[in-house]
Amino acid sequence: MAAKVHGQQAACSTITSLEKEGNATFSRPATAMSGEMDKPLISRRLVDSDGSLTEVPNKAPKVGILGSGDFARSLATRLVSSGFSVVVGSRNPKRTAGLFPSTAQVTFQEEAVSSPQVIFVAVFREHYSSLCCLGDQLAGKILVDVSNPTEKEHLQNHQSNAEYLASLFPACTVVKAFNVISAWALQSGPRDGNRQVLICSDQLEAKHTISEMARTMGFTPLDMGSLASAREIEAIPLRLFPSWKVPILLALGLFVCFYAYNFIRDVLHPYVRKHENKFYKMPLSVVNTTLPCVAYVMLSLVYLPGVLAAALQLRRGTKYQRFPDWLDHWLQHRKQIGLLSFFFGMLHALYSFCLPLRRSHRYDLVNLAVKQVLDNKTRLWVEEEVWRMEIYLSMGVLALGTLALLAVTSLPSIANSLNWKEFSFVQCQVTRPQAPGATITAEKNHYKFYLPPTFTLTLLLPCVIILAKGLFLLPCLRRRLTKIRRGWEKDGAVKFMLPADHVRGEKTSHV
Repeated sequence: MAAKVHGQQAACSTITSLEKEGNATFSRPATAMSGEMDKPLISRRLVDSDGSLTEVPNKAPKVGILGSGDFARSLATRLVSSGFSVVVGSRNPKRTAGLFPSTAQVTFQEEAVSSPQVIFVAVFREHYSSLCCLGDQLAGKILVDVSNPTEKEHLQNHQSNAEYLASLFPACTVVKAFNVISAWALQSGPRDGNRQVLICSDQLEAKHTISEMARTMGFTPLDMGSLASAREIEAIPLRLFPSWKVPILLALGLFVCFYAYNFIRDVLHPYVRKHENKFYKMPLSVVNTTLPCVAYVMLSLVYLPGVLAAALQLRRGTKYQRFPDWLDHWLQHRKQIGLLSFFFGMLHALYSFCLPLRRSHRYDLVNLAVKQVLDNKTRLWVEEEVWRMEIYLSMGVLALGTLALLAVTSLPSIANSLNWKEFSFVQCQVTRPQAPGATITAEKNHYKFYLPPTFTLTLLLPCVIILAKGLFLLPCLRRRLTKIRRGWEKDGAVKFMLPADHVRGEKTSHV
């Protein structure tokens, strides 16, 4: 009886029948593959078209692919491994047949679109017009557009590729999907790439059909609305680190400012006052002095918006008013700012290891030894400086370790394995802004050109944040902030009435 049902499903030829029987058709391959495709795709023998492999049973749902490029080959391999029967349409099937799995049928385009109801269009936009001769055969079928425009094409064409395809084939239902999934993710499995498949179409049934196929292939479908959203979906692969632009510019700006400040103090000041040539410090020493300053300020900027948001909520007495746009964007970029802080911290550690390798450092050691001999000094040992350097290095290692912990736990693969309490404990309790191991001094020789030491400036922002967080720990402010974040409002009282059989009066609750 089950064989007869599957035979009827394979023989369906209309979209309606495909939708009605879609649950039974698509669920069968999905149940056969446990773990949502967490294993790599299929064996090398299938990719190399080993003729010894058995053919896919005819009862498997049939899917067509127009195109024989890299993405079409990866898509065919994924569909075959997911239990679908794949028919590939190519202009030269003899030349491309060996590139596809042996279980996939590679034929001419006219034959490939005759029986499947779902057809993936894996060709470039400029080749859409060559498919117009297949208009009669494609009528009433679902066309899945997987193409992506170039940046130039996206700017020139005000119509998305999917909308352009729909205008060429008005008798078909066009669905935009799988364009944000790379060929590598298709071949290596969803867990090695992005799992989300963005889907948009003007027909709800067609979106449901493609969504079921995406789930069967091990991906997570995400409904993006009508076909008008296709242009926005096609723009996603063209974006180059959209959420990193502001943090990177901020980091570069801080680096330039601190580098110029250190250059004035460590290079320009000795040259002007003592006529000493210290320009050799520019490539390494000045950079190494600048890196920790940028790292500490960037880390402080991760915590500062939270302090500002808490102060704003206390002032307003509610959490239901939107933050200003600048603060909202700042809160959204905290992860990127923190990772850049870790990057500058790691660079500082590497540069510090390279300091003893400098030739100038060797000259300084020789000059110090010669000076010690000439001055008849048998021992140069300053207890205070020794302890200061030991503590400085120890605190630096601890700071870098906690910064690494902050960066690692912010990665999605690690953060998903933690519950919210564990994540907030690591992010807010373990990794606190730590002050650099520098001594604030009032000696005149430390203020070159009347400019304070660099680390003195670096300490200002972390100290302000630590002081503000200490104030928020006061019982009066902590209780009020907790009430606000649980829904309490200063000027609003919502009245709740108990059921009739439990009425004891009117109860007022602050929400």
